[in-house]
Amino acid sequence: MEWWIYIIIAAGIILGIILIMILGGIKVALEYERLVIFRLGRYKRTIGPGLIWVMPIFEKARKVDLRIITQDIPRQEVITRDNIPVLANTVVYFKVEKPEDAVIKIENYIYAVRQYTQAALRDTIGTMELDQVLTERDSIAQDIREIVDKETNEWGVDIKAIKIQEIELPAEMKRAFAMQAEAEREKRAIIIKAEGEQIAAKKFAEAAKEMSSAPGAIQLRTLQTIRDIAQDPSEKIVIFMPTELSDVASQVIKRTKK
Repeated sequence: MEWWIYIIIAAGIILGIILIMILGGIKVALEYERLVIFRLGRYKRTIGPGLIWVMPIFEKARKVDLRIITQDIPRQEVITRDNIPVLANTVVYFKVEKPEDAVIKIENYIYAVRQYTQAALRDTIGTMELDQVLTERDSIAQDIREIVDKETNEWGVDIKAIKIQEIELPAEMKRAFAMQAEAEREKRAIIIKAEGEQIAAKKFAEAAKEMSSAPGAIQLRTLQTIRDIAQDPSEKIVIFMPTELSDVASQVIKRTKK
């Protein structure tokens, strides 16, 4: 075999290796992605989007998603300041602002955000009483966001929002609140009824005062009442006694008692 054949074979091998290295180093970063490049273990640059070539062997690339990430925090039991256990479920929305920090300064920023949110939820609700927890969800969520965002800014992560989806009470507390709500409804019904009776009594007193100043009106009202009773199909015996006669009868009874 001639020497030039060895040269051709060696050149082909070298070209093949070069071609493999070139093709193997081609990376594609989408519009919402960035590549964090390390050369010989040191941070070199952050690049993207588009077609990117990474030097094989000497360079490594870590891909980071820049879209807003939604994490559903598992339901957990927390204790309020008045020692009442509640189950709380939250959702956190966050976004990577500095890809190099999210890769270099924290091993797993998604897991870390989730853990910090759970801890902040426990700490925040632990300083509040149950009534506050049930009525101030937005305020609690804002406090948690500020606590978590302060920590994650160092990693290049921005907390966009935190929402408290659900706060569930223990079964015995639910029954107690249901009984309290029923008692409140009964209380309101009694108050409304009493107010209605008070208004009716006031109206009756005003009507009696007006009728006492006009004796004929009293007799007219008596006749109207008798007519209404007579129209009732049920069997009744109605004895009509003039008001003058009833007054005389009252006086006779009083004298007899004396």
